[in-house]
Amino acid sequence: MSVFAVTGCAGFIGSNLVDRLLQSGHEVVGVDNFSTGQIHFLEDALLNPQFRLIKDDLLNLDALKIALVGCDFVFHLAANADVRFGTNHPRRDLEQNTIATYNVLEAMRFNGVKKIAFSSTGSVYGESPLIPTPENGPFPIQTSLYGASKAACEGLISAYCEGFGFQSWIFRFVSILGERYTHGHIFDFYQKLKKDQTCLAVLGNGKQRKSYLYVQDCIDAIMVAIDKAGEKVNIFNLGVDGYVEVNDSIGWICKELGVSPRLDYSGGDRGWIGDNPFIFLETNKIQALGWKPRFDIEQGVIRTVQYLKNNEWVFDARGRE
Repeated sequence: MSVFAVTGCAGFIGSNLVDRLLQSGHEVVGVDNFSTGQIHFLEDALLNPQFRLIKDDLLNLDALKIALVGCDFVFHLAANADVRFGTNHPRRDLEQNTIATYNVLEAMRFNGVKKIAFSSTGSVYGESPLIPTPENGPFPIQTSLYGASKAACEGLISAYCEGFGFQSWIFRFVSILGERYTHGHIFDFYQKLKKDQTCLAVLGNGKQRKSYLYVQDCIDAIMVAIDKAGEKVNIFNLGVDGYVEVNDSIGWICKELGVSPRLDYSGGDRGWIGDNPFIFLETNKIQALGWKPRFDIEQGVIRTVQYLKNNEWVFDARGRE
């Protein structure tokens, strides 16, 4: 069995991936600085002798070089995912996304690790003129610091593949939903409705069109791509064949919570600077490898709300960050 390193191992997607790898019998080295990750998400992993946790920051290159000793493959999921407030702290995306990715690549090069899977984002397409957006769609002007930093990461990874013989799998996600979800619109709406069930503030006009993917479907797709795609640089969109309006999602959330708030809209067709009002990625490429999502967007939203209902401690945990 292989030895996999997972950066951001205590995060939403990372911890679910760690569990999947351990269930498959692999050895896993998890790296996380716990800026947003939760140790609770690693409860099962920490009981497994095949798992080793490294509490450190990816900006510490020397420590990262030690962490990757003996690893065969890196899943690089650690990142600052705070798109909404990116303009409040522009250096954060540079450091936690781009520079951290450079450090991962350098630590890999130091240890002779040649394979990396990277969690990118559909935001790299900006506001694409092509809907649904294919992997070879044009890169327009970047509209968010988050998207710009991820595009820079993709560039570094592909350059290391060319310059140092690496192989990469780059995944451009839509927004991911499911168990251990701790940020995003459902988290925000749930938190607001906990405080006031009579009124829900909505950024934008509620007609923004978005696509989402359930976390276990996301991990399934990653595994299929790594198993079946063998190019030097493999780029895949990950999402479902469709999208919903924010208002649709609000309806499902409110129904699951049994509330009927007044909706208080603010802003125009987008919620914040860099908010793309229409995200829908073409996924023909990953589906051609035999993958299809098992859950649609509504099911993903409902499962996420149910998880939050049963794990309200995450709101207090995020509030202490």
